Amino acid sequence: MRLALFPAAALLLASTAQATELNTEQQAWLEELSQRFELPASELTAALKQASYQQSIIDTITRPAESKPWNQYRPIFLTEKRLRQGLEFWQTHEASLNRAAQELQVPPQIVTAIIGVETFYGSHMGKTRVLDALYTLGFHYPPRGAFFRSELGHYLQLAKEQGWSLTEQNGSYAGAMGMGQFISSSYRHFAIDFDGDGTRDLFDTTDAIGSVANYFREHDWHWDEEVAYPARVTDENAITGLLNPALEISNSWAELSEAGVQLDSALSPETPVKLIRLDGEAGPEYWIVRHNFYVITRYNRSPLYAMAVYQLSEQLKQAYEQSR
Repeated sequence: MRLALFPAAALLLASTAQATELNTEQQAWLEELSQRFELPASELTAALKQASYQQSIIDTITRPAESKPWNQYRPIFLTEKRLRQGLEFWQTHEASLNRAAQELQVPPQIVTAIIGVETFYGSHMGKTRVLDALYTLGFHYPPRGAFFRSELGHYLQLAKEQGWSLTEQNGSYAGAMGMGQFISSSYRHFAIDFDGDGTRDLFDTTDAIGSVANYFREHDWHWDEEVAYPARVTDENAITGLLNPALEISNSWAELSEAGVQLDSALSPETPVKLIRLDGEAGPEYWIVRHNFYVITRYNRSPLYAMAVYQLSEQLKQAYEQSR
């Protein structure tokens, strides 16, 4: 097995050594970034000389957790340990969470659940250099290359704004940073100085709490509106046309009710809703989701992610209320 791995390791070293040798197309991308972000080409070239290609990043992005069915995805995030440590996090940082709720109108359980799902309350913020992640994905991952090149431009701007060296910050394989795992553009646009020390530091708990809440506020979180309801379907054939992969809330409750979807909660006929189906352990699970569910998908465009955040937030809320 050691012999089988050696050629791959040699290839990785060769790829790393050649990280900044750009072909004609990649050079054109560099010039595009220079114009868009008003960065001198020489500055971009100097930045890429500090970047290294990482094959492990390509390997990881091609097998994300969101590709799993719900019955395998849910147990990753809904655990006793994550719930227990989430309650401890809430109790420890109660003052900041309450202030975020009051000033930004996003409930503590949602902010806590996001930080819990993203980084296990700050204990797993990633060990990949952000510069390497954005270079690797921007210049060597065609399916989303344009997006990650844009994030590279934002990262270079962000480093100037924050006074960072380019190789200073570590994050996820996709270049997300801090306790809330903000990508560079989100860091620039939504991070706030919530502790009043003059810096926006998402590696700091107070700033992270305020910034996650601010992200949801800026994406139109509706205070006191429910996120999702478990539903029952009486005729699966009748709801086939109501299930679609789009994340936007596209139906009214009247439409779903007429198709035989049932809820224990009462909704007015004009309530905007969407029906989703998840692969549960005992078969299909049906859920009615509302606007706030869509807001969670603005953080991560996966209904599985949004459902994990929602269900963890409900567990946290119940545990917190029982602890008082």
